[in-house]
Amino acid sequence: MRFRRWPRPTTYRDTPRKRAAFLRKQRLEREVMPLFAAQIGARQHGLDEEMACRAVWWDHHERDRRSERAARWREARARLFALDDGLRLTVRALWRTCPYPADPASFADMLHQIAVGRLDPHRPSWIFHQKTTARITANPATFAEAFRQIGRKTTSDEPTTEPADERLFCGNLGSGILFLTSRLRPMDPGESFYSSHVHRLCDSQIGRGGHWIDIAVRGDCSDRDLALIERLAQATDTRPVVVRRILAFARTARTGGGS
Repeated sequence: MRFRRWPRPTTYRDTPRKRAAFLRKQRLEREVMPLFAAQIGARQHGLDEEMACRAVWWDHHERDRRSERAARWREARARLFALDDGLRLTVRALWRTCPYPADPASFADMLHQIAVGRLDPHRPSWIFHQKTTARITANPATFAEAFRQIGRKTTSDEPTTEPADERLFCGNLGSGILFLTSRLRPMDPGESFYSSHVHRLCDSQIGRGGHWIDIAVRGDCSDRDLALIERLAQATDTRPVVVRRILAFARTARTGGGS
């Protein structure tokens, strides 16, 4: 156990500063009532007598403090050995590494915190426990449940029209994080890409008869996930939705770099 040793008992140190402080105290007592200074001085004891009394008091005080500390250690150790074997070993290992002072009060407080459930001995608050599980949406019911928007880029070359949007989404269906880029494209290549409304994946009113939604997927995406993404995206809009992989990203990921 991490029990700090109590310092060895020492005798009272008689120093010039302590003597001067005692003489100053007696002088101030006399100066408070100058008319009775002689009577007060007659009742004051000598300097050597005061130092001798302090030495006796110091021995008693140190003995009482050591006895009180030992009693608190015995009490805390009794509470420790009342625990089951597994928890007792865990608490002992925790006490060796905890930031608490090595005194019986801190040890008893730690046992109390464990007993009332405020401190988990297996996951103490002063140790960082990083989560190892990723946030995965295994069976999403909607596109918004599976992916959240993390970016948006607007493009416009005509000052009389509002910009069209390119939106970026991210999510994890179980195989890893996926990034989706949604763009609105005209069915007729010669048609203007821009519209008088801001394009959104959901509840959009832009040219429902003359545009389609192109969703590019970056990441490790299986055919099943690709079909799921297309089904969820199509459920949010009546216009045609096409979901495709970005092969260059997949090729770079497999080779571990660029060209």
